[in-house]
Amino acid sequence: MLLVIDVGNTNTVLGLFDEDKLIHDWRIRTETDHTVDEYGMLIFNLYQSSRIKTEEIKEIKAIIISCVVPPMLNILEPLCIKYFNVKPMIVGPGIKTGMPIYYDNPKEVGADRIVNAVAAYNKYHKAAIIIDFGTATTFDYISPKGEYMGGCIAPGIFISSEALFQKAAKLPRVEFSKPKAVITKDTVSAMQAGIMFGYAGLIDGIVERMKKEAKTNPMVIATGGLAAVVAPETKSIEKVEEMLTLEGLRIIYELNCK
Repeated sequence: MLLVIDVGNTNTVLGLFDEDKLIHDWRIRTETDHTVDEYGMLIFNLYQSSRIKTEEIKEIKAIIISCVVPPMLNILEPLCIKYFNVKPMIVGPGIKTGMPIYYDNPKEVGADRIVNAVAAYNKYHKAAIIIDFGTATTFDYISPKGEYMGGCIAPGIFISSEALFQKAAKLPRVEFSKPKAVITKDTVSAMQAGIMFGYAGLIDGIVERMKKEAKTNPMVIATGGLAAVVAPETKSIEKVEEMLTLEGLRIIYELNCK
């Protein structure tokens, strides 16, 4: 079995594959001050909660990691060796992706963005815009030939809403959910409307500009924890692929094993 780990700035997502089938997935907080043993125990507790037996854990023969938080590699690499007896594959320079990366400095592109691009093109084989709702909201364009052409980065939904709460003394911290209307009659609903519909407009506006600039009609795919919440409020998102990054990690691992 293959364990895939996607480390983001806020959350870390783990997936367990049996060949090409994702059989379990978990989402935990990214904590750079945890020790190797603390993360080891946390992961084993996740296995126990999913009723994965010890003998099944021993069947994990490979691990691949995508990470945008460099200090986390100092925790995860020793963890893989100590608890799984496996040296992990790290997505980065030197790893085969099967995708040309047309970026001024390819090393600057977040590993998760490349992994998403690989997964999207592998599944749909057409031009695509991938929107990843993470700590930042990223937009990436893939050409009809399967080339990574670049994209743009906007502040994430939680970053923006938290800044609003911290900088405006009389505004409360609110739950991110869809309000009943845009013209609201209470402060909480007003903030929810501004965040939800404001981001929907941001998504549609950037996608429209990217399509115009690329002169193609790409499929628009959303991923990340909030993708399923925001997508219905947009005009441009066509597909929600919540496990896109995990699938991309599996594809890249298999590509590098051939």
